[in-house]
Amino acid sequence: MLSFLPLTVFAPIALLAAAVVAFARPGTRPGATPWLSEAAPLAALGLAAAGLVQLLATGPAQLSLFDGPFALVIRLDAVGATMTLLVAFIGWVVMRYSRTYLDGEAREGWFHGRMLATLAAVLIVVQSGSFTILILAFVGVGTGLRGLLLFYPERAAARRAAAKFSLVWHAGDAALVLAALLLFVAFGSSEIAPLAAAAASGLPIAAHLAVALLVLAAALKTAAFPLHGWLTEVMEAPTPVSALLHAGVVNAGGFLLIRTADMVQASAGAMAALVIIGGFTALFGAVVMLTQSAVKTALAWSTVSQMGFMLLQCGLGLWPLALLHIVAHSMYKAHAFLGSGSAVKAIASLSRPGPIAVPKAAAVVKAFGLALALYGAVALTFTLMAGPKSPQALAIGAMLIFGVAYLVAQGLADAAPAALTRRTGLAALGAALAYFTFQQAADALWGASLPAAPFAGPLEWALIVLAVCSFGVVAVAQTLFPLWAHHPSAAGLRVHIANGLYLNALLDRLIGGFRVTKSS
Repeated sequence: MLSFLPLTVFAPIALLAAAVVAFARPGTRPGATPWLSEAAPLAALGLAAAGLVQLLATGPAQLSLFDGPFALVIRLDAVGATMTLLVAFIGWVVMRYSRTYLDGEAREGWFHGRMLATLAAVLIVVQSGSFTILILAFVGVGTGLRGLLLFYPERAAARRAAAKFSLVWHAGDAALVLAALLLFVAFGSSEIAPLAAAAASGLPIAAHLAVALLVLAAALKTAAFPLHGWLTEVMEAPTPVSALLHAGVVNAGGFLLIRTADMVQASAGAMAALVIIGGFTALFGAVVMLTQSAVKTALAWSTVSQMGFMLLQCGLGLWPLALLHIVAHSMYKAHAFLGSGSAVKAIASLSRPGPIAVPKAAAVVKAFGLALALYGAVALTFTLMAGPKSPQALAIGAMLIFGVAYLVAQGLADAAPAALTRRTGLAALGAALAYFTFQQAADALWGASLPAAPFAGPLEWALIVLAVCSFGVVAVAQTLFPLWAHHPSAAGLRVHIANGLYLNALLDRLIGGFRVTKSS
């Protein structure tokens, strides 16, 4: 057992104490409760920062309350400290926003209490060192969020979203419980660190089944295809709830994979499943996002796509990069949701843009060739300076550069001004430089705490080629879309894609969502 008490353990305690005070005055204008609900996450943020200092000064720390099959372990390490700091910061921003946003609501005090309790559960998730703590905290998160999604219980759409969220989230909890039981049968422990060490010697059949269940739990909690529909409907809840879900809670599935990375990477089948599920979800979400007209709905589909891409990174064994993705996405998405109202007003005040330069096929070929050439040059430079890159890391970079190639194609269109051509070329160069710089930073920060990317054998190469080609085809199709967008068949296809190929409607039908009656 590690000898130092993690200071971060007091962060969720501070939030729970404030939640108790908030629940004591659940109605409107609850005195100093809104100020307390902002101060508590700020205190948690301070404790998270103190925990980071403790980690740097004394190394990893752990608190064990029980041993055996139901061990309760809180652990502070590089991954946990990063996520604790991130959750506390996002929580403080969201609660600060909520103080004004919920002012005067009939259940204002109740909302603050529920949000604080849910944030406390998320903080426990990211500090968990055993499956018992992890499962209990996940259940707490799901229970808290269901209540928040029902803040306006008179809305049928809100009740439908809450029902779907609970179904998918707690199905993930059930998969996690089964995985924990199988891992205990296989290795005789429920603590994550000993299980990770045991996985290095290979996985017995029970452990392989457990890892498959871990992947299933992560896929359900990250709104992966095809059970992604609940994430696109949570806007029926107040905006702070949407921000908390999209910027924080939905990342919990990715954290689950990162925390159990040693076990997951020991199963080639699990890694392949993550590549396929994650890659398809990323492409599906991105394509649907482009057809949405509502700002928040587009942001929701963006989250679906980003979570899929994060699963893909995990499947390729790029664990530090996946953790960096979680941090960056959380920051961006919290800002995007909380600032969505101002963004709509800002866009509405702008004048209509002029004609858009439409690239022809030749310009598209040049654009992708130029973007990939710049990427190759930057990759070679970083290889010479910092050592060789894994095929998985090079593949992820190529997928990202495909998105930049779309901009380069606009700059190479016949009607594009020279200034646009220069800017798009510089954007491609900047994206490649940023990718390898951030990858180096992620490896430096978390590489020692996470497994290295696996050796690329025939299966890994097949998945890499499949993923890169799939992203390339979609990027080229998107770039060429203006050339055939006015065809009648394109209009029909757009309608089907905008509705997510009706998969969410099928889920509604299966759970009886269309028959939700008005509550009394």
